[in-house]
Amino acid sequence: MGKRFYVTTAIYYTNGAAHLGHAYEMVVTDVIARARRSFGEEVFFLTGLDEHGLKVQQAAAAEGKTPQAYCDELATQWRDLARLLGLSNDDFIRTTEPRHRSVVEAILTRLHATGEIYKAGYEGWYSVREETFLTDKDRNPDGSWDAKWGQVIPLVEENWYFRMARHQDWIIRYLEEHPEFVQPESRRNEVLGFLRSEKLEDLCISRPAARLGWGIPLPFAPEWVTYVWFDALTNYLTVPASLGDPAATAALGPEYVAPDTGISLWPPDLHVIGKDIVKFHAVYWPAMLQAAGAALPRQVLAHGWWQKDGQKLSKTTGNLVDPVVVISEWGLDAFRYYLVRELAIGPDGNWTDESFRSRYNAELANGLGNLLNRALNMLNKYREGVVPAVSQELAGDAEQARAETERLLRANDLQGALGSIWSLVNRANLYVEQTQPFKLAKDPAQASRLDEVLYNLVEACRVLAVMLAPFIPHTAARIYAQLRLEGTPDRWSLGTWGGLTPGHRVGTPEPLFPRKDLVPKPPR
Repeated sequence: MGKRFYVTTAIYYTNGAAHLGHAYEMVVTDVIARARRSFGEEVFFLTGLDEHGLKVQQAAAAEGKTPQAYCDELATQWRDLARLLGLSNDDFIRTTEPRHRSVVEAILTRLHATGEIYKAGYEGWYSVREETFLTDKDRNPDGSWDAKWGQVIPLVEENWYFRMARHQDWIIRYLEEHPEFVQPESRRNEVLGFLRSEKLEDLCISRPAARLGWGIPLPFAPEWVTYVWFDALTNYLTVPASLGDPAATAALGPEYVAPDTGISLWPPDLHVIGKDIVKFHAVYWPAMLQAAGAALPRQVLAHGWWQKDGQKLSKTTGNLVDPVVVISEWGLDAFRYYLVRELAIGPDGNWTDESFRSRYNAELANGLGNLLNRALNMLNKYREGVVPAVSQELAGDAEQARAETERLLRANDLQGALGSIWSLVNRANLYVEQTQPFKLAKDPAQASRLDEVLYNLVEACRVLAVMLAPFIPHTAARIYAQLRLEGTPDRWSLGTWGGLTPGHRVGTPEPLFPRKDLVPKPPR
């Protein structure tokens, strides 16, 4: 078995419930995973939860629960969200699992043994909220601390440090020589700007257990627990190592023992993350891996943040988008479609209920749904649902859209890929207006022309189902079902023009996306 395409989301911090940004990252990564599978690649898609740290300890205490009980309850909610979003993930990692703890202990032990970790005293400032040490350069110009740091306290204590400073020069060179490593380019430039302007300091990777009890103890000094970021980033290594991937276990030393499953995942092909944690994935994580002798991920892809109605998402003000509520009212695929169609990976986006409603009605109901409805209705009405002889009239348009969509999917330009798909939706709808099959049906002399038009319309719908499967898989399967085709449209090769065979009988149409503005509102 060859190496699988290994793609991950970030792991989500369990000090609260999921929000729109989490759902977006999950859906984007799922689309990428499904697309790669449709291309015939073996894929491993990982998501999960980051469950250690002071914030979790404090949140659990506020609810009168143990940290583990608190995390267990939230983990159930996050797993439910993953199912609700239709994720095709192969694993769901929790940093409180024994398999993860053993990998963290192994990499810490190895780095300590090779001199990459050392103990030293610290005297300075500490942000309780962000669980990070601060220096004077983190102050505002007037000497105050920014509100984002929360409570900042003076601190004197001994801790353990990872020799990260020594990695600065090669990371800069690597980013310069591998522009694809951090994308989009604006995020790569941010990382390079940071590294060129600021001197990296060694990274404190511990907290005294007396101050923070909720974490993985250092195996060589159990009076300290592992800093949450060193713990969290290691999750990407945990799964392949625990499955016995030799490229992953090599970083953990001979003492680490895992079953030999024959799986090959390492290195990750893609980490999909939010823009706020690029530094951790593009600086800290490569340094950790290099020190352990492991290959680096092939790409870190950073997306922007969502706003609602031009304002920051906020539980305090109630300016939120609840994925559960939206999906309940509009359906899962409408939600998935809007997330990817509205926001490219990179910039920030703005959710408005009006734009959601507009895209739903114009693009899903009137565009895709109406196309399938018309194609099947006319084939049933004029040819008793029987597919006529193959016609190539729209084959060029379909093949062009399909090739461009594949190119964009491989480049992780999901918004562009949907735009390419909709070029075929729009072309097929325009084709109806240009050919006017309802008029052709009135003239017996135009029977062969009507056959050509009907074939092109239903075949375009079939090809669209294949291209849409990574984005809106349930809808793609429903298109296939209404065409009375067996299986699911989950293989890209199925999108080659001419797949509908003459004599095949299609089913009757059912609305894919009922127009919401036609549904009467209940009286107030």
